[in-house]
Amino acid sequence: MKLQVTQENLTRALNSVSRVASSRGTLPILSNVLVKTVGNRVSIAATNLDIAITHFIGSKVAEEGAITVPARLMQDFVSSLPSGIIELKLEDYKLHISTDKYQSIINGVSAEDYPVMPAISEGKNWKVAAKALKTGLQQVVMAASSDEARPVLTGVYMHSHDGQLYLVATDSYRLAEKVLLKTKEEISLLVPATAIQDLLRILGEYDGEVVVTHDDQQVLFKVGDVELVTRLIEGNYPDYRKLIPESFALSATLKRADLTNITKVSSLFARESAGSVTINLDEKTEQVSIRSIASQLGENTASASAKVTGDGSITLNSRCILDALHAFSGEDVTFSFNGKLEAWVLKDPKASDYLHLIMPLKS
Repeated sequence: MKLQVTQENLTRALNSVSRVASSRGTLPILSNVLVKTVGNRVSIAATNLDIAITHFIGSKVAEEGAITVPARLMQDFVSSLPSGIIELKLEDYKLHISTDKYQSIINGVSAEDYPVMPAISEGKNWKVAAKALKTGLQQVVMAASSDEARPVLTGVYMHSHDGQLYLVATDSYRLAEKVLLKTKEEISLLVPATAIQDLLRILGEYDGEVVVTHDDQQVLFKVGDVELVTRLIEGNYPDYRKLIPESFALSATLKRADLTNITKVSSLFARESAGSVTINLDEKTEQVSIRSIASQLGENTASASAKVTGDGSITLNSRCILDALHAFSGEDVTFSFNGKLEAWVLKDPKASDYLHLIMPLKS
């Protein structure tokens, strides 16, 4: 193998894939990245057997070949080099890296010893605007569970329903749902949240279309010159729609900034009680107030003006409220509920494509 690439492109590729290379796996070679010529391009790839990322970069290939080298060392070294042309040359499993003023040799391991990178030859295929996908995933992924005891809740559920594609995540305490696009396809994918976090990093500022290909076991996301393949989580996702009330007896619409501020202030006094705060609605005074008590520190009540329907209260986790508010971008928000024992639902009054649901705490 002998080729030339730019330092900028090689650094970007190594940054894309190196996060997946694991030094804690049972196979030592999984801490390496695979460097391989593919026509007039070079592919930089890494896998942890669940997720695989491949980044293709343009190169001037003189001799074809492939090698694996330690991911961390390769990433740190190349990113430290000045911008310009880098020459890679393979001799007896040793990768020679040279520029005008830097020469180094990194000992590699045969590419034949590297696990076969997963690929999807046949499957369903659809496209989505990268910015829409990034926004949608950011709005739901925080609600996915990190508890491996219930694997189906550790993913983001992409599924079609009534001609629309939804993104959903829940940890059974909160739930986020986003309408992504209209579709005639039958789609049902349960993508690990860890893979979604890697996908979000890859999406970055990319402005084109993402091509999604999937079969029953894997899904492939093509983002420009980068490909991410991940195994799908097995199992049936819970029928979450039963949790979402069809109508509400109590609701309030107010500035998102106001609700964020009174929640933040109240959360300072809620640390003792695991973030527990009580939201009160007063239709007569058109006020939303949030109360929190810390037996050792004191107590707090913070209020904001709102358009209120009904009088009542509900106790929620303040951290969950703040996470939910952070996922919205509109100026106003509306929250609704039917009583202190039923779900609290947050929406943008001007956009019906996203909702965030939080289950109440016992008050």
